[in-house]
Amino acid sequence: MKILSGTSNPRLSKEISKKLKLKLINTNIKRFADGEIYIEINENIRGNSVFVIQSTSTPANDNIMELLLCIDALRRSSAKNITAVIPYFGYARQDRKVAPRTSISAKVVSNLITNAGASRIVTVDLHAGQIQGFFDIPVDNLFTTPMFARYIKKKFKIKNLVCVSPDVGGVQRTRGLATKIKADLAIIDKRRPEPGKSQVMNIIGDVKGKNCIIVDDIIDSGGTIINAVEALKKAGAIDVYVFITHAVLSGEAAEKIKKSKIKKLIITDTIDNSLKIKNNSKIEVISIAPLMAEAISRISNSTSVSDLFN
Repeated sequence: MKILSGTSNPRLSKEISKKLKLKLINTNIKRFADGEIYIEINENIRGNSVFVIQSTSTPANDNIMELLLCIDALRRSSAKNITAVIPYFGYARQDRKVAPRTSISAKVVSNLITNAGASRIVTVDLHAGQIQGFFDIPVDNLFTTPMFARYIKKKFKIKNLVCVSPDVGGVQRTRGLATKIKADLAIIDKRRPEPGKSQVMNIIGDVKGKNCIIVDDIIDSGGTIINAVEALKKAGAIDVYVFITHAVLSGEAAEKIKKSKIKKLIITDTIDNSLKIKNNSKIEVISIAPLMAEAISRISNSTSVSDLFN
């Protein structure tokens, strides 16, 4: 087993390789003057099982192209099998036609990765579970809910907790966390008049006098979560904590969160936000590296990955 790191999140790749007690493959990844990506592998990987770690975060198109070229270089170097480890799978929000004559981009990206030569996918908290069916190769979708539950049990000394789903689509994820920490469940009924904007219509469940935990897979501009927090505070919630797997944090999102009524935002490092969240005391990062390292080890040894979530 060998690990190859792309350039989207080298810090996470190093942490994963450290957990596995492996050195990263010696590679030369650079850009030409016109932006074209050049990949060169500087060691023999013939007959090896190789795991390529690359999030398809901003700049999404460059990082996807880099992942495809890494897979192609490994295939042409006679790697035994190639697993694309994609902590954050970009384009996952475009998983169906929401209007006539639109692209299902998640399917297009899945086709590209499969046709490039990947034999397996490992990702974390896909925005929509059905995306696993877009691939014609095995997909291991890892969940952060058990990790968030352990964090809450260890760090939180507060009572009267209620887990809040920011929309109807996230109820299953939120119920899973609520069950693990033995908390109540509430749901925010929202409308999305246009992409990137949302409006809270109603709160289903009792949040008055309670400490709320919002759990979701992605925070992008931050507007949806901030609106949800304000609605919960108006409904009588004491404090609101937010747990997010993928912190895209576009534009001024980090600064808006800093000024918001969020008590604490806990994110993972599937996306490298070290520069964006510098000196922001409201945001805390917990590492996904131990979970991903264990999953990679189990895949390499042909043992169960699903046991990680029992």
